[in-house]
Amino acid sequence: MRLALLTDIHANREAFEAVLADLAQRQIDRLVFLGDIVGYGPDPGWCVDRVESLVAKGAIALRGNHDRAVTTPDNILNANARRVIDWTVNRLNARQKLFLSELPLTLEDGDTLFAHASANDPADWLYITSESTARPSFLVSDARLIFCGHVHRAALYSCDLTGRVSHLAVPTGQPMPLLASRRWLGVIGSVGQPRDGSTQASYAILDRTRNELCFRRVGYDATTTARKSREAGLPEALAQRLMKGI
Repeated sequence: MRLALLTDIHANREAFEAVLADLAQRQIDRLVFLGDIVGYGPDPGWCVDRVESLVAKGAIALRGNHDRAVTTPDNILNANARRVIDWTVNRLNARQKLFLSELPLTLEDGDTLFAHASANDPADWLYITSESTARPSFLVSDARLIFCGHVHRAALYSCDLTGRVSHLAVPTGQPMPLLASRRWLGVIGSVGQPRDGSTQASYAILDRTRNELCFRRVGYDATTTARKSREAGLPEALAQRLMKGI
């Protein structure tokens, strides 16, 4: 079985459509959305509707911190993020808000655990950016595979039989073997707001049959998304981030 892992769409329709078009050319059995469908971007309603329609066809979707902020007050978000959430709230209907509010924070599927942020305390939205911040997720779960987003940069960690956690290089477009002798934690890059210096949308494909993970990048029309963001009156800094991948 092949799973497509998408996260941090952040209301970026153009990036989301580009990833879906790329996936249409590949044999994918199931889509997994790891949270933050909304926030930052100018097309929250369209993105929520698209994810909801895919969930109705068997996709998995989780709730991210921006999704939660739509229906629950959140003082953790920075000023720009909070401003966009306030704008987003007025552009989602009751059904769309209900869909976001009912999404789970984590989900276990066989030997795999999905979360938006760190698995050890998912409601605290902790970032996994190092071996030390990856370790608690391995400790709290017996899952052989753990996948999350939230960081907006792809990363891969492994945990050996002694509990030693290692950070591995992440080649784009090249399948990585997930050796059965180790446990693995994959941080999936952002579809709609990448922050690794590339403007391309990011996602990954997990091949459970071959035991491989492949991180992928897809170009999209970031200029259009940035223009729509400006026209909506969203913070200029967010439009600039899209054009720089930061």
